[in-house]
Amino acid sequence: MRDAQADLAKAGVRAIGISPDPVEKQKAFDEKYHLNFPLLSDTDRTVAKAYGAWGEKTMYGKKIEGVIRSSFLIDEKGKIIQAWYKISPQDTAPNAYEALGARS
Repeated sequence: MRDAQADLAKAGVRAIGISPDPVEKQKAFDEKYHLNFPLLSDTDRTVAKAYGAWGEKTMYGKKIEGVIRSSFLIDEKGKIIQAWYKISPQDTAPNAYEALGARS
């Protein structure tokens, strides 16, 4: 998403990341990867659970509870236009562009 910000901004889209990590860990991540969008902390997982982005998943053959990497395209009124679950970071921006093109 960092690399797609300029193109997304032209389309009127603003990226916001949310993770269950504490602010200190997010700050280190931001400094390492030079994010150019806000990264919000959801340590109690309220937002992740509300959006269906927290739940059972399989990791290294074991079932665990954790973040289900997800992306949401939300309009200015707060309506979810499109949701993608188990999405790779590489597919996030292309999927958003595709959904935005379908809206035009």
